Parts: sequence; structure tokens; C-alpha cells
Amino acid sequence: MTPKTFNNALKLFRDIGTSHMQINAVSVGDIYNLDLEKSTEFPLLHINPLNVTMDEATMTMNFQLFLCDIVTMDTSTEEDTLSDTLLIMNDIISLLRSQTYEGFYTEGTYTLEPFVERFDNALSGWTVNIPIIVDNDYQSCDLPIV
Repeated sequence: MTPKTFNNALKLFRDIGTSHMQINAVSVGDIYNLDLEKSTEFPLLHINPLNVTMDEATMTMNFQLFLCDIVTMDTSTEEDTLSDTLLIMNDIISLLRSQTYEGFYTEGTYTLEPFVERFDNALSGWTVNIPIIVDNDYQSCDLPIV
């Protein structure tokens, strides 16, 4: 069984991104620290960790996903870019909602927000906040404490 760690939650998103045939690059971290001028592979799935909440039985790791592609300077492809990236984002959400990945799951309603001509290289696409939930049984007997 895969440990339910932050790193494995990131691996889940990376695996989905690299296995999707329409996503050409996956990155992690603050979107503003990503050097998008040097990035040449698009569409890009970017994973931005937000926060973690814990309750009596679960731990919820919240992530902001960006799915973006380059729009040509004449903006003739802006609508196509928004349409295509929305379909890809729908694929990602559908995968996460329809399957449990070794104890990782998501639930709820998702609000996707479009962005156009953002960042230095005129990227357009969608962003969404997604919770990744794992059971957390707080086993104090297994703590690495002497």
C-alpha cells in the first residue's frame, strides 16, 4: 500500500499529467517561481500546493492546478485554447473523482476559472482548487518517538 504522504499526492498529479496524451509538461511549486519564458512544452499542468487540513478521520491536501497553453499573438486560438484546456481539466477531475488511487480520493464541487494572456508568454487556460483526501487514523503507537 502506498503511504499517504504529501510526496505521493504530488506523484498522483504528476502521473496523471504525464500519462495524459494532451499534456506535454508537468511542474510543481508556486506558479510565479516558474520560469515560463524558458518553458517550451505546452500544454502545461502546474501543481501549486495550497494547504492541508486535518479533522478526526481525514487529512485533506489542497492543491491549485493550472492547465495552460500558449495563445498566438493574433489571439485567434484563444477560444480554442480555452476549450481544449477545459476538456483536459475535465479529464483530470473525472479521473480523480471516479477512482481511488491507493487511498487518495477527492469529492465535492469544483469551480474552474479561466485566465487569458496571463504571464509573460501569453498563456491561457484554467485553474481549479482540488482537495486530495486521505484517511488519517492518528496512530500514536506508530510515531517515531522513544
